[in-house]
Amino acid sequence: MTQESSKRLTGRNVLCAGICAALAMTLAAMGQAPKPAQPKKAADLETRVTAVIAKMTLAEKVAYLRTSMDGDAKLPNPGSSEALHGLVVRGFMGRGVEIPTTSFGQVIGMGETWDPALIQRAGAAMGYEGRYITQSKKYARPTLVLWAPNADLVRDPRWGRNEESYGEDPFLTGTMATAYTRGIQGDNPKYWLAASLLKHFFANSNETTRGGSSSDFDERLMREYYSVPFRMAFVDGGARSFMASYNAWNGVPMTVNPILKSVLAKEWRADGIVSSDLGAIENMVNLHKYEKTIEDAFAASVKAGVNQFLTFSQQDFITPALKDGKLTEADVDAAIRGKLRVAFRLGMMDPAADVPYAKIGREGEPEPWTQPAHKALARQVVEESIVLLKNDGLLPLTRGKVKKIAVIGANADKVLVGGLYDPVMLYSISPLEGIRSLAGTDATVTFTPDNKDGAAEKAAKSADVAVVVVGDKPFCGTTNLMEAFVTDASTRPCPDPGWAREGRDRESLDLTQEEMVKAVVAANPKTVLVLTSGYPFAVNWSQAHVPAILHMAHASQEQGTGLAEVLFGDVNPAGRVSQTWPASVSQLPPMTDYDIRHGRTYMYSTAKPLYAFGHGLSYTTFAYSNLRVSKKQATAADKVAVTVDVKNTGQRDGDEVVQLYVAHVGSAVQRPIQELRAFKRVAIEAGATKTVAFDVPVQSLAYWDTAKHAFRVEADRVEVRVGAASDDIRVKDSFSVVAAAQASAKK
Repeated sequence: MTQESSKRLTGRNVLCAGICAALAMTLAAMGQAPKPAQPKKAADLETRVTAVIAKMTLAEKVAYLRTSMDGDAKLPNPGSSEALHGLVVRGFMGRGVEIPTTSFGQVIGMGETWDPALIQRAGAAMGYEGRYITQSKKYARPTLVLWAPNADLVRDPRWGRNEESYGEDPFLTGTMATAYTRGIQGDNPKYWLAASLLKHFFANSNETTRGGSSSDFDERLMREYYSVPFRMAFVDGGARSFMASYNAWNGVPMTVNPILKSVLAKEWRADGIVSSDLGAIENMVNLHKYEKTIEDAFAASVKAGVNQFLTFSQQDFITPALKDGKLTEADVDAAIRGKLRVAFRLGMMDPAADVPYAKIGREGEPEPWTQPAHKALARQVVEESIVLLKNDGLLPLTRGKVKKIAVIGANADKVLVGGLYDPVMLYSISPLEGIRSLAGTDATVTFTPDNKDGAAEKAAKSADVAVVVVGDKPFCGTTNLMEAFVTDASTRPCPDPGWAREGRDRESLDLTQEEMVKAVVAANPKTVLVLTSGYPFAVNWSQAHVPAILHMAHASQEQGTGLAEVLFGDVNPAGRVSQTWPASVSQLPPMTDYDIRHGRTYMYSTAKPLYAFGHGLSYTTFAYSNLRVSKKQATAADKVAVTVDVKNTGQRDGDEVVQLYVAHVGSAVQRPIQELRAFKRVAIEAGATKTVAFDVPVQSLAYWDTAKHAFRVEADRVEVRVGAASDDIRVKDSFSVVAAAQASAKK
């Protein structure tokens, strides 16, 4: 670890100092755990919840509703933690200490693995670490409600929180979110390892005006696009809790939107914690102008289903609302049921002997984040996330032949983090450290941060190869989270228009450092460009002139090791971009246009991108053949089996991400140009062939019928397209969807 890395770890208290006072009351769950009450078991969960509520006074109910489950009502405290890619456990107001945990890297990088099984393992590691921190005597710090995954979709690469999403496609994002949820909550049929709380429902992918903006689109897009990852994580993944987003949908703020009950609770069984986002209650009065008073906003939120309030105010608005008749005790009872369900499902109301996870953190068990298994898992996530965007044969580098490597760029000597959503890392390996470690004893590695006085050009000219590591700065030019988020309040642009942060969207897709890249390539054509970023850049010049380009996300403790392994060929890259990389900002509709049918994402855009959705290269090559569909005619009740042979035609073992898209031919309604319906990351040895099989449920091809307010499978021809990317389809076949009666007649 570098001296700079050490400074970053020890300085995290300073980093969050400004925001601690505001967040302390909303993150009170991070305090010390009270001894849990253990009422006698009742016949079922709802009966037990009712029994607990019956014993609570109104004051206790209000306290339990107002806080982040901090035990004021003398009930068990599950605690909470941000957990998008690692548990964030810091010290607030002198309560507790910073605890280093495993950091897997930004979510966009996790999405670029296209490996849900791996992401489920990462979720399980975080669930385990949360249990350990909660139950070990050393920490005894409640950390069982993990605010993750983020099921938002990145419909626009200018979004300031692009790095928090798995990607732009609803099926890919939903599959990854479902896997992460399953990992966090575990596989026990009765008890959860930890609780998953999804963020942020929904369609909030503009930052600069997010607090009072409305995301406007119709019921079809709600059902077919924006809500899909959430539905999958709830219905398929078993999540029960979520956070409502800042924005409104069609003019109604999400914290009071009827959809919270009508769809999430009623249809998808989201019956746990329903949290407001930080300051969202106040925003309904100050920015949305939807409620007249804060008391009105609190009352309306409770009635809509919100039962956890993240707010900058310590004032009790629930009791006055009860006195004024805006709320009833029955409203409060209904709200707190969700919190109690979570406590029961975590086993906090039962004897430890009954809970399979109760032994985690027992005396003598080492901290899991210090163990080889968690470190190796973090490394694998990085290795699988790296995307080879271009390679004209320069990579992989050959040890022994490359004697001098010039590492250049401001992102090379550190692992960059963004603040609130990044865990405190036990250690971090920068790209520079990783390259030095793996380059070999007979190679010299130099470092130059920039091209001041021609330094980068000089370093490149004297080297066998130059590795330029550039991208964005997650803090967007600010020095801490308070400045970037709270005090700034989204009023100040980033110093670089191509950068972004929470609260501020990008104004450009350009990479400012590309001017330095041009100078380096002129000095040494053997240049590798490594983009470390949370979002795409329109690096058109580099695509045309730089022989090799890689992309990887920030904030992984193993970032440098994973990068070096790919550069030297120890790992064959197989990451794929999980969102379209536009060639220019002119290819994008206006930022606040949420109707993606206006030409947004690979599903509806006809513009030629710089890198298409699903793009990624390898050090080997693959050939596709013999595509088969099991049925030429199918009904809504059928599953169509699709198989394809994939051969590794190169000299190296490697992974191929086999992607299956469908297109509707002759549909009576507007459909996407094509849409992802299945994918698998498959390891194939050099020269070997594997048959890759998919099941495509015909029901999954339905569209939302707005007249009937239901999904409908239409009779049409479905073209099956299988290949290596959305723009690299290798084989095609088709089948027809017919009405059940027609299908029977033709058998």
